[in-house]
Amino acid sequence: MPDLPERKVGIIACSGEELAVGTVSRLAALKVLHELRPGKTVTICLPLFLAGGEGDRAFARFYPTITVDGCELRCAARGTEMYSGKPTASVVVSELAAENGVGHIDGRRRLNQAGQDAVELTAERLTSLVDEILATKAPAKPLVSIAASPEKPKVVGCACGSGIPVQTVSIEGQPVELLALPLIFSNLRERGRAPEVAADELMANVEIYNAVPVGSKAAYRTAILREYAAYWRGGMR
Repeated sequence: MPDLPERKVGIIACSGEELAVGTVSRLAALKVLHELRPGKTVTICLPLFLAGGEGDRAFARFYPTITVDGCELRCAARGTEMYSGKPTASVVVSELAAENGVGHIDGRRRLNQAGQDAVELTAERLTSLVDEILATKAPAKPLVSIAASPEKPKVVGCACGSGIPVQTVSIEGQPVELLALPLIFSNLRERGRAPEVAADELMANVEIYNAVPVGSKAAYRTAILREYAAYWRGGMR
């Protein structure tokens, strides 16, 4: 039976090496990735992202993403919004440190005590945001609709190295890419869930991986059930 992709949260950290707060942002992101929420988070390389890394941009489009910037320039947040849509959440180290009374952060390669405190503080904030995002039923950011051929599901490469299967469905006359739909269909069919009894379960699974607009739920349901019925008939031949 195919496994549905695990929801994860992407973290895009500032790459500014000339400022100590940039070092704080990267160390905090790594702490969350390796220590605090391993397996639930993925880091995205900002320089590669800005240079046109399609896998990283695809991940930020389909998964909830947090940006963590060192200073008020917000390079990571602005770059993410430019190429993949507004991030689900953003953190600015300098602002967070000021709000919590952290002293002057110094030391690009070896942080002073204030810098180390800022790493812990930022990592805690990122962890809280990750938990909050993963606790929601669907990604907080809307899914971007892109015109594509509906005949063949495609796989979007992501920063974690695994493919994200997507399928384009026509909804209210517009092509909408739905994350994990091929796997959801396959999973239901292998369990013998016919279209006439699987509608509620089908939509519940779809909404785990995709943000369905409240006002369009009926249209989404009709279109997705239509696609699943065609998929079911194809497998029954």
